[in-house]
Amino acid sequence: MKNSFAALVTLAFLSFLPSFAQKNTTQENIKMYTQVWDDIVNKREIDKINNQNFDPNVVLVTSPENIVGIEGFKAYYQNYLTGFSDITFTIKDVFGQGDKIVKQWNFKGTHTGDFFGIPATGKTVDVDGVTLVKMKNGKIAQEQDFMDSMVFMQ
Repeated sequence: MKNSFAALVTLAFLSFLPSFAQKNTTQENIKMYTQVWDDIVNKREIDKINNQNFDPNVVLVTSPENIVGIEGFKAYYQNYLTGFSDITFTIKDVFGQGDKIVKQWNFKGTHTGDFFGIPATGKTVDVDGVTLVKMKNGKIAQEQDFMDSMVFMQ
């Protein structure tokens, strides 16, 4: 009887282990993800877009075509750092499940430099957005941003 009870308790414990490990991994991914983007945008540490933090085949889902690979990803986001001074990037909310993360954010800055070929206007932007993220082996593997891009054109 004691052996049956011990086996049942062990089996119950083992059945909860995968969900606990997944939750822990999700929380680790969120912590890493939020820190990396804080460093990249607020601290202007563009070199954090590297093999340590990003999958080598990272994909930015965008139109008219996706941006694939670390160098393309880095070049794309460099436009924001070159185009705007006094940037404040705030993650308002972030949550995830498994290898997926959802981030709600706000970007503020003054357009004082070239931004994707648009000369400086001196105007400020304040845009909210959401990013869908896929992680792979503890690294950022894919992102897709949703925002009102017209804010940057006004």
